[in-house]
Amino acid sequence: MKTQPKLWLLTALAAALLSFPLQAQDDSEVDSTGLPGDNFSLEAALDLFKQSSSLEDFEKRLNEEDNVANNLDLNEDGQTDYVRVVDEMDGDVHAIVLQVPISASESQDIAVIEIEKTGAETAVLQIVGDEDVFGEQVIAEPSEEEAADAPKGRGGPAVRFAPDAIVVNVWFWSPIRFIYRPAYVVYVSPWRWGYYPSFWHPFRPRPWHVFYPRFRPYHRHYHVVTVRRVPRAHVVYAPHRRQSTVVRTRTTTHIKTNGNGRYSKTKTTTTVNGRNGGKIQKEKTTTTVNGRNGGRVEKEKSSTTVEGRNGGKMKKEKSTTTGNGRNGGKMQKEKSSTKASKGNKGGGGRRGRN
Repeated sequence: MKTQPKLWLLTALAAALLSFPLQAQDDSEVDSTGLPGDNFSLEAALDLFKQSSSLEDFEKRLNEEDNVANNLDLNEDGQTDYVRVVDEMDGDVHAIVLQVPISASESQDIAVIEIEKTGAETAVLQIVGDEDVFGEQVIAEPSEEEAADAPKGRGGPAVRFAPDAIVVNVWFWSPIRFIYRPAYVVYVSPWRWGYYPSFWHPFRPRPWHVFYPRFRPYHRHYHVVTVRRVPRAHVVYAPHRRQSTVVRTRTTTHIKTNGNGRYSKTKTTTTVNGRNGGKIQKEKTTTTVNGRNGGRVEKEKSSTTVEGRNGGKMKKEKSTTTGNGRNGGKMQKEKSSTKASKGNKGGGGRRGRN
């Protein structure tokens, strides 16, 4: 006698088979900005910092092959870059600089972790991505609760912003306690271009569709924000900022050419002349905004104008807005309108024939 599989088993199997391709599709649809910052995760870097015992340990974690934060290749030699850690300190303020030597004569700051002690057992922390790497200064910080998708904001509608009122006390993080010890000696990485630690072995950078899913989970606990909470640390850091002419030029060129990799606008116009002098003009404009974390909004506007010989016109417009969320959600809104105007002789224009 042939037994029938249980219904729950079939249901579970079907759910498992369906969930995998959906998740894979979600990750594959995420678009990069095309900027160097795509290959460095501020959120994952903060998590590595939190797990570290000291700044030296933090530097080692940033450069291990299986790390989830650093996938940089700023000098485009086909190998990942070594990230140095340098502490710029002034009293209770620390600016922990993450820096890449890209040649014997140039270095580029990737980000700076700004820290200020605000009480006997309280401290505040943010990480600021360098504008030459990310196209703009990007501020991220730890958050104790998840933020909702913001409908609008810098970097596109799908960028997740933490509520600006939330401030996480980072005093009990191990590296924070380390740098505020009475016996702490300011840490400056001893490594430089051509002189690296024995544990470091550069590897080929991972493709975007492989790297992004690795650090994406950290977006739940570290969020991009718009408020700078550690202005004193920024003042301490600013005179020491290191920039590479090569990186800055490449980023500036990309922004001018591609709208920071996140904004593009195309317009096409086609005109057809009818046999009796009538014209048909078709115009299409497409605007695409890609969010830093993968969301996309695409707005398409098309119009068709028919002109008769006597000046009469009929214009038909159609506007479509499509929003794709990071988790595969989609919203589409469509609007159409038709307008007609009379010609110079009082009658409607004649439609030109192709």
